[in-house]
Amino acid sequence: MRAVRKALGTVLWYARELTGEAEYDRYCARHRRHHPHAPVPTRREYQRMRTLQRECESPGRCC
Repeated sequence: MRAVRKALGTVLWYARELTGEAEYDRYCARHRRHHPHAPVPTRREYQRMRTLQRECESPGRCC
């Protein structure tokens, strides 16, 4: 039984890492530590911020 729980926990951890859900949770924890009085962005707001950051950081294309 213990081995099954451990295997299931590993699979769930891996799935959360692949989908980016864990990234949002880490961001929320860090945001609460550094900005305790500011509201935490929703998942949708967080995704928008990340998309804008990635678009601004990407190098320009020639075509």
